[in-house]
Amino acid sequence: MNGAIIVGGGAAGLLAAGALTAQGVPVVLFEKNRQLGRKVRITGKGRCNVTNHCTPQEVAAAAQGGKFLYTALYAFPPEEVMAFFEGLGVPLKTERGRRVFPQSDKAGDIAEALARWAGKAQVYREAVSRVLVEEGRAVGVAAGKEYRAQAVLLACGGASYPGTGSDGSGYRLAQGAGHSIAPIAPALVPLVEAGRWCQQLMGLSLRNCGVKVTAAGKKKPVYTDFGELLFTHFGLSGPTILSASSHMRPMEPGRYTVHMDLKPALDQSQLDARLLRDLEENKNRHFANALDRLLPQKLIPVAVERSGIPGGTQCNAVTREQRQKLLALLKDFTVEIQGFRSLEEAIVTAGGVRLGEVNPRTMESKLVKGLYFAGEMLDVDAPTGGYNLQIAFSTGRLAGESMARALAQENK
Repeated sequence: MNGAIIVGGGAAGLLAAGALTAQGVPVVLFEKNRQLGRKVRITGKGRCNVTNHCTPQEVAAAAQGGKFLYTALYAFPPEEVMAFFEGLGVPLKTERGRRVFPQSDKAGDIAEALARWAGKAQVYREAVSRVLVEEGRAVGVAAGKEYRAQAVLLACGGASYPGTGSDGSGYRLAQGAGHSIAPIAPALVPLVEAGRWCQQLMGLSLRNCGVKVTAAGKKKPVYTDFGELLFTHFGLSGPTILSASSHMRPMEPGRYTVHMDLKPALDQSQLDARLLRDLEENKNRHFANALDRLLPQKLIPVAVERSGIPGGTQCNAVTREQRQKLLALLKDFTVEIQGFRSLEEAIVTAGGVRLGEVNPRTMESKLVKGLYFAGEMLDVDAPTGGYNLQIAFSTGRLAGESMARALAQENK
């Protein structure tokens, strides 16, 4: 076939397919799922955080491997991604943290727009088992039988959410073609607690919480944030925790501690004044029954236990020293971390095709001519906030356009 083969019908693959067909290049797209954009359809809790309304520099600064992404991000920056989807009939909106979503709050609208963009590609519902390489050049793929092409793009996703097709098979294809893979690990993943506090707080969601992560032996925090987190039966989850997890490498039991400021709107003196007022107003009640205006109901028994103040103490008998311990707890509620949840629960995968083996200006392999990579297959990842989809769109677009230029040159 005089054209290109793309393996993977996700964000990066569909962007590349449309970029190629827009230049008149025939494309065969291999996608083993029944739906195109399967993972896109479940991102952002089904709302799809399309991108972040920021500069290319800010995306690169947020990403692991950001320097590699400069050409891709400047060629297709967040503003152009937003204009692209609105041009495909999907109105967008920008929310807190400059996170961009479809106005409909339906991730399916983004997936369908991508499918329309790539609509001229011929889709085969088959699993690819091997990249065909002859004399140092990619010449097609094997998927039951051999399919020939002038160029091949691997955009198979990572190894997280395997039910969506991101099952790590792309890494095996890359290795089979001669590439090496940086170690795979979960990124943007919930955290497992080393202790027992989170289980008691299971289901409690804190919308405005200060979050800081420290590492043993380091003076500076490895991550700070503000926003929503969730206590689970195993530990911690939620947007701030998922973003924090990408900074907790290497993960080792007992290495990291999550610190939560449960009252970030109040400094120590303001919180002390608030607590004194509550104790005075409830002076004849038991301490454990006087915190319902200060804390969520589920948090009260844990706060009482960890403060060391007997719950049956009358409020007018709480000492200054006891009050200071409670204040310190509320401003620095700590959870020791045992490790990550499994890779299957991660939003994205850290690791992938080593960046030194890929040309950042084209996304073409430096080892195999005519073989390209895009999206989560590469050893790049970023925090929550739309950055990872932006990276997929930018690298997919660059790969597609680079392939089109190379094939146009060859077919002259």
